Amino acid sequence: MNYKDKSKLAPLSALKYLFKDPITIRYPQEEKEGYPGGFKGVSPKYRGMHSNDLEKCIGCGSCSEICPTDAIRMVEAEDVEEKFGATKERPVIDYGRCCFCAFCVEVCTTGSLNMTRDYIHDYVSPIDKTGKDLSETISEEFIRRPDYKHEENLGWNTPDEYSWLELERVKMEELKPSERDHSFIEIVKGFSKEQATKEAQRCVSCGLCTEVCPAHMDIPEYIQSIFDADLEEGLRQLYKTNPLPEICGRICTHKCETACSIAHRGEALSIRWLKRYIADSVPLDSYKKYLGINYIKQIDKKIAIVGAGPAGLSAAYYLSLLGYKTTIFEALPKPGGMMRYGIPEYRLPYDQIDKDINFIESLGVEIKCNTRVGKDITLDELHKTHDVVYIATGLHLGRSTRIPGSDHKNVYYSTDLLREVSLGNEIPVEKKIVIIGGGNVAMDITRTLARLQNIKYGKVDITTTSLESEDIMPADREEIVEAREEGATIDPGWGPKEIEIKNGKVVGLHVVKCLSVFDEDHRFSPKFDESQKKFFAADMVVQSIGQAMDLSYISEDIKSKLTFGPRGRIKVNENFQTDLDWLFVGGDIIQGPDAIHGIANGHTTAKAIDDMLNKNK
Repeated sequence: MNYKDKSKLAPLSALKYLFKDPITIRYPQEEKEGYPGGFKGVSPKYRGMHSNDLEKCIGCGSCSEICPTDAIRMVEAEDVEEKFGATKERPVIDYGRCCFCAFCVEVCTTGSLNMTRDYIHDYVSPIDKTGKDLSETISEEFIRRPDYKHEENLGWNTPDEYSWLELERVKMEELKPSERDHSFIEIVKGFSKEQATKEAQRCVSCGLCTEVCPAHMDIPEYIQSIFDADLEEGLRQLYKTNPLPEICGRICTHKCETACSIAHRGEALSIRWLKRYIADSVPLDSYKKYLGINYIKQIDKKIAIVGAGPAGLSAAYYLSLLGYKTTIFEALPKPGGMMRYGIPEYRLPYDQIDKDINFIESLGVEIKCNTRVGKDITLDELHKTHDVVYIATGLHLGRSTRIPGSDHKNVYYSTDLLREVSLGNEIPVEKKIVIIGGGNVAMDITRTLARLQNIKYGKVDITTTSLESEDIMPADREEIVEAREEGATIDPGWGPKEIEIKNGKVVGLHVVKCLSVFDEDHRFSPKFDESQKKFFAADMVVQSIGQAMDLSYISEDIKSKLTFGPRGRIKVNENFQTDLDWLFVGGDIIQGPDAIHGIANGHTTAKAIDDMLNKNK
């Protein structure tokens, strides 16, 4: 409305408020109840001074990054305990700069940071104070580390439903149970460009994932490359610390996701699948161009690697970039180690293994398969013909429960059966099968045999049992869920007592209730209730309770010069070097069955070998 069209008497309309109770407050003489619920004073959602739960806060720095006035610094706090997936840093706020916009609260990944109804009302210049600089005094008053001081008078906070953070991950498409339970086609379909971009934008780039990743991959950087649609840069970021992205993008234990700061309020970022997206999207013939590998100057030094698993392949990649003539000796027909011969193809297709390995071979790495060290060639011979030997063999042997009946011919190890399937050989598949074990390998053999049962008999009759109750089973949750979807029965919390044999045949497994697996110091010390018993009928039993190393290829002479630690593991230094300066040892036989740890220590070993050989020049 044009103000000229208003009545000349309009100002008199304000007179209607003359006799009404005033809303304004004469502070501090009068307090009025101005809001429902008995709130007095400022608004219930007032944006005053901050409160921060120091234990809940993980020091991700998101508040500091988003602050438009640069009012927040991250400062290491001595009174905060160090914990997994967190730093010791906590935010310190300069209230002289703070504009009380609450952006920091909006992006707080744990919900630890809130704004309160408390505020600094004014500041009286300390004229009466002597011997102290005015600016210093003001700093002490206005620069504060938020803690629990104002938590009883909270004002503005951000409910999850209104959060600026994308708390739900993009759903990964995969085959339905009816499409996958009778074949070994890869289950997970992978992200499209649109899905990957949407998932990548959830990242707050806090870097906590990088700290817990065994390979310390630059995760925020390669996720940013997806958001920027710059997959060339993404590939460069991957290969800085991980030369097996196709493999790792599928079967990595993704410890990084357990440290994802978003997971405190929502679902962790799909870091593993984003890594896979980059690797899947870049064709192999573009790798050298994108990675800037045009010419590698050769060094007149030769390295022998025993085992073509993740550690051996990782070391070979980085050594080849440094110019060393590197040869891998592999006992099995194809390279890949336990990644190829211990993981079913529905989780890790062979062509994706080949893509990663083919690139490593293209750099000049020679892989001699069907060559068993200790039989076809000895370590002593390798030492004579090479400057350094790196042992990187996997855990190919199964562990036995050693219960009565476990030595029967129809009692198998999961590692043996999975290897035979990968080799294309036929394995025994009975109508009723019991699996003992609760880890991912137990789920792998459960789901493999379920498929083979479905193909052979048209139905699944498999029961998998473990000492651990379901809440502490070491297998990934999705593995347990998918095994059930494919027809297997998972019945955890039972300890194996005896495999019953009748007339020379396996008839089933006797178990008793397991009350606890570990003692107060978290040492393996299972306790049972012998009165609670169960019997699982079976024609075949598979043990999947762990994996063991085979060091028979190392001669007694070399063993006598090495130091051995717990469980017969060879002692190495931080660079995976043994007591013999020419011999390095890494991979699963040092750090256990985990591809990303193998990749990481292969990289570490390559740098250590280079350092040692350069010093010896």
